Amino acid sequence: MAHETLIVEIKDHVGIIRLNRPEVLNALSFKLLGELGDALDAMECDDEVRAVILTGNERAFAAGADIKDMAERSFVDMFRDNCFADEAEAVLRCRKPVIAAVSGYALGGGCELAMMCDFIICSESARFGQPEINLGVIAGIGGTQRLTRFVGKSKSMEMHLTGRFMDAEEAERSGLVSRVVPDQQLMDEALATAQKIAEKSPIAVMAVKEAVHRAYETTLNEGMLFERRIFHSLFATEDQAEGMAAFSEKRTPQFRGK
Repeated sequence: MAHETLIVEIKDHVGIIRLNRPEVLNALSFKLLGELGDALDAMECDDEVRAVILTGNERAFAAGADIKDMAERSFVDMFRDNCFADEAEAVLRCRKPVIAAVSGYALGGGCELAMMCDFIICSESARFGQPEINLGVIAGIGGTQRLTRFVGKSKSMEMHLTGRFMDAEEAERSGLVSRVVPDQQLMDEALATAQKIAEKSPIAVMAVKEAVHRAYETTLNEGMLFERRIFHSLFATEDQAEGMAAFSEKRTPQFRGK
């Protein structure tokens, strides 16, 4: 499928989606978000793909939503269209791991898009922020909710109220990103990580993703029950038998997603 705002490729069982509007720092237009949803849905259905990397370019992952798309819209327009609801769901409904590889600016909708991914690897040049307050609005794709869960109320409140940016070092220290790597190594590290995930049992990988997300959505007791039942259920898979046999035989397992 041809895309106007994305560059999409598959490499060694890893789907790579690159936001491609460099002239506007990859601003998230409605067209881009629609194409992103289509690309993720296609990768979800492609058995060759076992993990996905979402990235931008050296200057920006995405510097926010495209203001030109929204500036003339009224409350009725935004409410009637339920603006950004469907677009946000595209990343969240993908059952395969989605890694955000962030360099440069990840602001507003760009920060929110990165946080919707399963984890973030960023370069030393990365800058995160929710500066919607400077436009007379607030975050609308989950920024007030997810950033607070990642970094805590105090830091999230300050960032949303002042619009200040968080650098890569602070993002790692605060738990927003999993790792910071040198700028020139970002894609190599993201690809190596995705390929390591791609070597695992696809069924177990999906189970991990569901279980970790459940930790944010329910109580500890309910989350523990969910985890335990998923753990039990994996003993019905061929991959579990293969993984444990390979361990005993001191060889590399050959997982087939069955």
